[in-house]
Amino acid sequence: MSAPARPKTAMAAADPAAPTFTITELAQEFDITPRAIRFYEDVGLLEPARAGRNRVYTHRDRTRLKLTLRGKRLGLSLQEVKQLVDMYESGSDERPQLEAFLLVLAEHRRQLEQQLDDIQVTLAEIEQHEARCRALIGAGAKAAPASSSRPRRTARAA
Repeated sequence: MSAPARPKTAMAAADPAAPTFTITELAQEFDITPRAIRFYEDVGLLEPARAGRNRVYTHRDRTRLKLTLRGKRLGLSLQEVKQLVDMYESGSDERPQLEAFLLVLAEHRRQLEQQLDDIQVTLAEIEQHEARCRALIGAGAKAAPASSSRPRRTARAA
């Protein structure tokens, strides 16, 4: 049985064989919610065509979504992702895009390395606290219980 025919966008109409996608198909393919895709539209990362009330995504939209999710995994802001994706589509020389991407990656690497240093310091502090607690527990087990070594108070007669 063949798949139901999907509406084609103006871009796809120039190439009838160009695939189009629904929001549900993209959401399932990339394991994200349709709401996330609509959010990416709101910030200008995706620009689907419309067929009535339905959004129709082209291969270009799918690629932009894929690049957006890749940038997100790398920890880039959506603004950085949009800037890089827009440069990618500008059709101009790739060199400026690649140099810009290298700068973004270098800054992101610097931030991650700082976070890693901070985490290592925190882990060392946790290790010291754990050792101190274990030492106190060990010392407490060797000493006589505090309650048995205290003299008992007796009630005074008034």
